[in-house]
Amino acid sequence: MAHEVETMAYAGETPWHGLGTKVINDLTPAQMLDKAGLNWTVEKIPTFCEIDGKKIPTQDSALVRSSDKKILSVVSGDWNPVQNETAFEFFNDFVMAGDMEMHTAGSLREGKNVWALAKVKDSFEILGGDKVDSYLLFSNPHEYGKCIDIRFTPIRVVCNNTLTLSLAGKSDLMVRLNHRRQFDAEMVKQTLGVAHTKMATYKEVAEHLSTKRYTSDSLTEYLQSVFPAMVKEKNAKVLSRPANQALEVMETQPGADFGRGSWWQAFNAVTYTTDHLLGHSNDTRLQSAWFGQNRQRKVQALEKAIEFADAA
Repeated sequence: MAHEVETMAYAGETPWHGLGTKVINDLTPAQMLDKAGLNWTVEKIPTFCEIDGKKIPTQDSALVRSSDKKILSVVSGDWNPVQNETAFEFFNDFVMAGDMEMHTAGSLREGKNVWALAKVKDSFEILGGDKVDSYLLFSNPHEYGKCIDIRFTPIRVVCNNTLTLSLAGKSDLMVRLNHRRQFDAEMVKQTLGVAHTKMATYKEVAEHLSTKRYTSDSLTEYLQSVFPAMVKEKNAKVLSRPANQALEVMETQPGADFGRGSWWQAFNAVTYTTDHLLGHSNDTRLQSAWFGQNRQRKVQALEKAIEFADAA
C-alpha cells in the first residue's frame, strides 16, 4: 500500500505516528511551511479533449502543482484553490500574539491534502494528572469534492491519542468550507471563536465521563456500537476484532490508571485502538485518524460514551 504521508515536519517530541523531520519549536508559519516541503503552489490549467485531431476545450481544469507539474486533481471552473501559503498565514496572528505555536505540517496522499497543526497555549487536567492539550488543525485539500476543514483537536498527553471536539450540538467547534467561494480567514476565526472556550466545553465532558462507571454489559454494548461486527452472530455478545482489541487494551493502555472503570477509560480505549492499533501503517493511521473513517468513529465513540454515562 502506498504511503499516505508525502512530506512532514514537526516540532517538539516525536509525534504519535513517528513520522516526519524534526525542527525547532519556535518557527513562524512561513518557516514551518518551508521546512515541511510545502512551498509550492497549485494552478488551474484548462483541459481539452481531442476529437478528430482537434483539441476541444472542456469546462474543467487540471489542478497542477508548481514543484513537479503533477496533476493533483481535475476540478470544475468555479473551483477556487487555496494556496498553502494562504493556509499557513491563517496562523500568523495567533503565533505572533503568543497564543499558539506551530507543531506539525505536511502533505498527505501525494499533495492532495496539506495540513498544518498548531498547539494552542491552553490545556486542562482531570483526575489529578490526566492532561489534555489543545491544537488547531487546518486541512487544505487540493482535490475535487474535498472541503477545507479547520477544527480544534484535543490530544491526550499520556498516550498521544487524538480525541475529538465534534460534540453533538456544538457545530462551532469546527468549520468546513467548499471551494466554490473565496477563503475568508477572518470569517473562520470569528466562527471558531476563542480556543479556551472550546476546551472548557471538552473538559466538562471529560470530567462527566470520568465520574460515571460502566458495567460489563454496558461496555460490551458500547464497543459493539462503535466497532460493529460485519456479520451478525447468534451470540449477541460476540465482539468484532477491533472491539476485542479495544477491550484487550482497556487495562493496559497508557493512562489506564486515570478513571479506571469509568466511561473516560472506555472512550480512551477506543481512541487508543484507532490511533495506534488499527490500519496497516503509521501514516495510514494518521490519515484515517484526522480525516477518514477513524475520525468519524471517534466522533461517534464520544457521543455514545456520553449517552451511556448519562444513563449510568
